[in-house]
Amino acid sequence: MKREEIELLAPAGSYEGFEAALGAGADAVYVGGAAFGARAYAKNFSEEELLRAIDTAHIHGKKLYLTVNTLLKNRELTDQLYDYLLPYYREGLDAVIVQDMGVFAAVRKMFPGLPLHASTQMTVTGPEGMKFLEEQGASRVVTARELSLEEIRRMHRTSPIEIEAFIHGALCYSYSGQCLMSSVLGGRSGNRGKCAQPCRLPYEVLLPDKKDVPRKTKNKGDLCPLSLKDISTIEILPEILEAGVSSLKIEGRMKQPGYTAGVTKVYRKYLDLLFEKGPDSYKVEERDRQYLLDLFNRGGSCTGYYQMQNGPDMMAFTNEKKTGNVTCSPVQKKEKIRGSLILYPGSAAILDVSCGDVHGTAALGEVQYAQNQPLTRERVGIQMEKLGNTPYEWESLEIQMDDSVFVPMKLLNQLRRQALAAMEEEILQKYRRQEPVSASLAPSSAKKSVRKKLPIYVSCEDIETALALYKREGIRGMYLPFSAMKQCLKAGTDRGLEMYLALPHIIRGELPEGYLQQAREWLGQGMTGFLVRNLEAFAILQKAGLAEKCVLDHSMYTWNNEAVAFWEEQKVLKDTIPLELNEGEIRHRNNSHSEMLVYGYLPLMMSAQCVRKNVYRCDHSEGKAELKDRYDKKFTAACFCDPWKMENTGDKTPCYNIIYNSIPYGLLREREQVRKLGPAALRLSFTIEDQNEAVRILDEFVNVYQNEADPPQREYTKGHFKRGAE
Repeated sequence: MKREEIELLAPAGSYEGFEAALGAGADAVYVGGAAFGARAYAKNFSEEELLRAIDTAHIHGKKLYLTVNTLLKNRELTDQLYDYLLPYYREGLDAVIVQDMGVFAAVRKMFPGLPLHASTQMTVTGPEGMKFLEEQGASRVVTARELSLEEIRRMHRTSPIEIEAFIHGALCYSYSGQCLMSSVLGGRSGNRGKCAQPCRLPYEVLLPDKKDVPRKTKNKGDLCPLSLKDISTIEILPEILEAGVSSLKIEGRMKQPGYTAGVTKVYRKYLDLLFEKGPDSYKVEERDRQYLLDLFNRGGSCTGYYQMQNGPDMMAFTNEKKTGNVTCSPVQKKEKIRGSLILYPGSAAILDVSCGDVHGTAALGEVQYAQNQPLTRERVGIQMEKLGNTPYEWESLEIQMDDSVFVPMKLLNQLRRQALAAMEEEILQKYRRQEPVSASLAPSSAKKSVRKKLPIYVSCEDIETALALYKREGIRGMYLPFSAMKQCLKAGTDRGLEMYLALPHIIRGELPEGYLQQAREWLGQGMTGFLVRNLEAFAILQKAGLAEKCVLDHSMYTWNNEAVAFWEEQKVLKDTIPLELNEGEIRHRNNSHSEMLVYGYLPLMMSAQCVRKNVYRCDHSEGKAELKDRYDKKFTAACFCDPWKMENTGDKTPCYNIIYNSIPYGLLREREQVRKLGPAALRLSFTIEDQNEAVRILDEFVNVYQNEADPPQREYTKGHFKRGAE
């Protein structure tokens, strides 16, 4: 790649942080405004500050991106988003970073020509998902942090759009966008920019089947098994660029301006050295490596997932935040300007200033003959040099003047300000946009079709539970992994059940050999379709011509009707009502083609890390571990060592953990409220229950929802059904 194609992208949580980033050498800065950003607790920018930042970035030939990377509720999207973005669009905002496909579709309609960057919150994990987003109009994808260099390389070969990847800063334990832990446990949703970071807290790790002593524990209560080290990739910049990354992203909108300046300065230095001397001569000095650690670290740093799938070497196992005795004072970036000042008696005072090839000229008043003490060239120069807090400094100033002239200092000040303003207007004019023609969005409410007897579907993760459930009365269909489908398809279809193949929660790499071929054979034998949990899975199936057979799981977020409409345009069969909406918010959503989860242990985290491996050891078995918190609640971490459940992938496919809530979610007593919301169907999700427990729970829900029985007393959490997410 050429130097001009590579962007160093720095964070700013405040205007001071923005100036620090530019002063340290950032090519672009990403910021949050007053709403819809994934760092709600950062200082963020007022409208006035953001408009000023857009202009300042453009004066310096840099770019500014705005985060709109949260999930939006219906009324926020229809009543607030347009008015929020309009001033920034007109000012020349360079791009918005988006998570929500409803927001993506709405911005594409409302603000033509505004570049859309797919946030890391979209959990883009492969080339097909990236290609899909390209086709929808994305100009850039921010990859999931968990991807290897080889995976990014494959994405770069598949699609020409830009790839942005994190090179420095904090790592989330969960795949970004797939974490409900803060939301479910405390009501502060990471998908709304309000994560309370429960992953940084201590937990005791237990193995239900073993009594091993955790290798990292010093004493009870001090282990933070979900707390990762920060990422620092200064050593492998050449490899990251070679893989096809064009935007190098520093994390840290919650950090102070000094941190932003220090980190950006170091990466600017080595990026310039890399282009100057080439990768063969690239070497990082120890003092710079240590400087980055001293700015901030949690028990050291790591190079992230680029060269390692997971493991204890990436873990901090503590939330101790360390800094050394270093400081970095932010500096304000200044652009060199040239000027020509003409002062001759009887004529206007004229100042022409230029920055690059852009000029601004002002002419004011009338220069007078000096009656007493004439102005000297030196005095005029001193006055004109007062550029103050502007983003400029003189490279040269030519003064043409008569020996006996007089001009009030106030006039010279006005002249300077007007000439600079004229030059700025000329610089910024090419970025300005006209207000767009208004575009219609999906209506914010929909007529509810209330059915007394809603069909019930079940999903499960293992063969034993599937074999126990398919014989039970009252279910319409089943969502099963490959191994269970292999065992149950014929028996299920013989009973008239709709049978859906559940794809992995996270898809990395190519489909296993024979997977799609077998799925097509099963479709011919009566299988109904697929349960899709991620963008990569949908894109693969769409490419195979199977989009119309896809049911979207709750992890494919459809918080608003614009998102519902987007996926309907993709011809999907159904979606699943999001888990973070409350009853009132669901009521304002179009649920006519949606399933609603009414039972299940809610997945709090989807992680490329493995609790068992990191704290004990990896035995390549799909076992479980338990995390016990300070309140003695136990959360099950289930290992998915063979995500495809085909028994032919070995260790080639990256594994993942799912951490489930300590108490199951259940709307057993909310039958009438659920019916009034108008969903197309209900679903029970079985994950860590044994088969006998699953059968009992299914029978209870069937009796309540279909046979009008009184609900038994059970300990269920209502999740967000009552309270909602902030």
